[in-house]
Amino acid sequence: MIKRNLEDIIRSKLYDGKAIILLGARQVGKTTLLNKLFSNKADTLWLNGDETDVQALFENATSSRLKNIFGDRNNIVIDEAQRISDIGLRLKLITDNIKGVQLVATGSSAFELANKVNEPLTGRKWEYKMFPISFGEMVNHHGLLEEKRLLSQRLVYGYYPDIVNHPGSEKETLKQLTDSYLYKDILMWENIQKPEKLMRLLQALAFQVGSQVSFNELGQICGLDNKTVEKYINLLEQVFVIFRLGTFNRNLRNELKNSRKIYFYDNGIRNALIANFTQPELRTDIGALWENFIISERMKFINYQGIWANSYYWRTKEQTEIDYLEESDGKLSAYEFKWNPNAKASFSKVFSNAYPNSEFKVIHKDNFDEFIL
Repeated sequence: MIKRNLEDIIRSKLYDGKAIILLGARQVGKTTLLNKLFSNKADTLWLNGDETDVQALFENATSSRLKNIFGDRNNIVIDEAQRISDIGLRLKLITDNIKGVQLVATGSSAFELANKVNEPLTGRKWEYKMFPISFGEMVNHHGLLEEKRLLSQRLVYGYYPDIVNHPGSEKETLKQLTDSYLYKDILMWENIQKPEKLMRLLQALAFQVGSQVSFNELGQICGLDNKTVEKYINLLEQVFVIFRLGTFNRNLRNELKNSRKIYFYDNGIRNALIANFTQPELRTDIGALWENFIISERMKFINYQGIWANSYYWRTKEQTEIDYLEESDGKLSAYEFKWNPNAKASFSKVFSNAYPNSEFKVIHKDNFDEFIL
């Protein structure tokens, strides 16, 4: 079994009196991880918030009633906890009144779970985000050489656990993921009347990976107004399908200030949306594919390593651009992403003059591992 980075992190926080909140898209391995952490089934009560009888258990719950439900078990795991009404208050009730119990709640929607538990559980929780399997996790599993040999496959099919664990059925698995799980929480909670427009928006975003995104242009493509486009994008971020990079601006009048790029947490999902599983060497979009892979893996790395850093891209009105910027401890690091190690890359003199103490580096397929390990 592939060991996930969060395993040791979460294990170190167990039984310290705080709840564990585990957020992440559906099918990224949250339940599998918790099964490993709580292997003593007799001592663990598993509840699935998707089930109506579980939802009913928590209605008008009191601490004494919950104690009766839990019995003498020491571990309470609530999957898809966002489906339970007033879940934040319910979790607070447990942590405040039922001592000696390790409470764990998972959720596939940050909007529905994180927002509901933040205030009630202030000071009472550890919160973690889980992503599809990372490059680093696979290196730990079977070594750097083997994982680098699989790079082309990862660029095309991504890192969802079912993809990694069952090679040979990648296309069918990705179709299931994009058809059944990708939008489940959004459609359930937001009562979207025309899901086909949500799909059209996702496809438009997939085609525009690595490019500056305009809500107005996306609205015209999808038949949606700007406000709805922004709402849908926010929701897609909350269910961990996409994330955005904003622009860095400090010193120059001609720096763009309110623009954004949007990336997918998983290359396989992105490619499934545009129905393109061509190998990297034959693709016309290899630049965008590579950029999405590297930035999404960097996001996983930063998150799991607990690195405090702000991430941006940089662009001027004259369309001078730097792919990725990271600001940490007062230091700026600038990166360009090139699939071909021999491709020429030059950093903007405008940027280097404005931010002379910045570091500059080109990330390509021969040196990328040092950026995400």
